[in-house]
Amino acid sequence: MITSRDRAGDGGHRASALRAPTPSFAHLARLSDDTGLFEHARHAIVRREHGYCTDDVARGLLVASREPEPSAQVLGLAERYLAFLTHAQDGRGAFHNRLGHDRRWTDQAGLGDWWGRALWGLGTAAARNPADWIRTEALVAFSRGAARRSAAPHAMAFAGLGAAEVLRRHPGHAVAGALLDDAASAVGTGGPDPRWPWPQQRLSYANAALAEVVIAAGHLRGNAALLADGLRMLTWLREVQVRDGRLSVVPAGGWGRDGPRLRHDQQPIEVAALADACATAAAITGDPAWEVGLGQAVGWFLGDNDLGMAMWDPATGGGYDGLTPHGPNLNQGAESTLALISTLQHARRSS
Repeated sequence: MITSRDRAGDGGHRASALRAPTPSFAHLARLSDDTGLFEHARHAIVRREHGYCTDDVARGLLVASREPEPSAQVLGLAERYLAFLTHAQDGRGAFHNRLGHDRRWTDQAGLGDWWGRALWGLGTAAARNPADWIRTEALVAFSRGAARRSAAPHAMAFAGLGAAEVLRRHPGHAVAGALLDDAASAVGTGGPDPRWPWPQQRLSYANAALAEVVIAAGHLRGNAALLADGLRMLTWLREVQVRDGRLSVVPAGGWGRDGPRLRHDQQPIEVAALADACATAAAITGDPAWEVGLGQAVGWFLGDNDLGMAMWDPATGGGYDGLTPHGPNLNQGAESTLALISTLQHARRSS
């Protein structure tokens, strides 16, 4: 069994000891209207002029569907987000990404990251949402989109994670199975060099999602070698993102092999992706080392990070948009708030 117990330090024990708050949907509701989820905020005030994007609405559907006993407010958000995604999808399974506040699409339907995230959100809703009608409608939209393929590894990874959700509930779903297989192939596995066992020569964004989809494919498709490859990728990724026992994720500018490693600006999406992957690895392997990784991700939001500053606002429930050299970016947009909620949901399940 591949572990990261000793190699990533014991800071995760300190992080996991921090008391994680209950996930709050208050700010997500503040960013939402009867159409969807607005992308940006200035501090906690929504910036309507920037409109909506499928990428964030899909993540909204995902976190709303993860709630085991959702309130009426959360169920209402899931309904709106599902309606938005079905409106964004064209007849061939592709998705528009950007909708203006005037309710007009500003792009053509495509197969970028937003397609992958839409399938991830729809797959999660189809598998986990407590409302039967939401599960049914989400599976229809997922199945239509899952017949398509993207040339982008990240888009395929996000879509593959949606397929994994569907397969956990519907093991015989052939379209989801084929998509998960193709997603793992699109990501690839790292080479033999232990200094860089990553399939790409650069770490960019949501990196842990790539390892997670390889892990999920190996587990759900009965491929032990693929599972081991995915766990090896995730072990290394966590190791290189821990500094003095604290999580210090690859910044927005990325990090190339043999290139300089910058520390800022760190983005909440990186932390949430690592929390997702650690939670999946923990569920599959039973190795408590992955719970340590999850604890470090929770700790990053609560202030156990390079600057020792909280990355969320308890008064609003919003997540801050990034950790800069001078402290948090106090804007509380959709992506950062969703990353906070997602990470805290994992902490609740593991407590």
